[in-house]
Amino acid sequence: MFPARRVVDERPRIANAIEALALIEAVLETLGALSHVVGEETELVRAGRLPDAMEREPRKTELAGIYMRGVEQVKLNAVALARFVPDQVKRLKAAHLAFQDLIETNQIVLATARAVSESIVRDLAGEANKPMRAAGYGPAATAGNAAYARPNSGPLMVSRQL
Repeated sequence: MFPARRVVDERPRIANAIEALALIEAVLETLGALSHVVGEETELVRAGRLPDAMEREPRKTELAGIYMRGVEQVKLNAVALARFVPDQVKRLKAAHLAFQDLIETNQIVLATARAVSESIVRDLAGEANKPMRAAGYGPAATAGNAAYARPNSGPLMVSRQL
């Protein structure tokens, strides 16, 4: 049998108030930067500047990863943080709640943009498939059957850049 190995936790433990404050400040700084990027993205989508909004995605992803690692550190050291800097823990919780509100707004704006885009594509598809001639003219009028009406055979072109 193999000897039992001691698993070393690579995440540092908070041992004093200075380390606790440093952790909270680092997480708050990351949260502030992430909030700024999400806020910019929201406003750009609202303004219909989707390509500009999409440019924020890599930075948003990077900051979200850093923030999540920070949150894991906070969870790992929750008892020490509550003991050393309880007021800062409250401050972090308040900032996290404000960020959740910002994310909700962002999701609403993105859902609205998605619904508008789908509506536009649906309307375009409907227009592209309408008959080219009025029902009173052409083969459909003489045959009495709309099966002979010619659909619009023109190409449908959709721009991916708005």
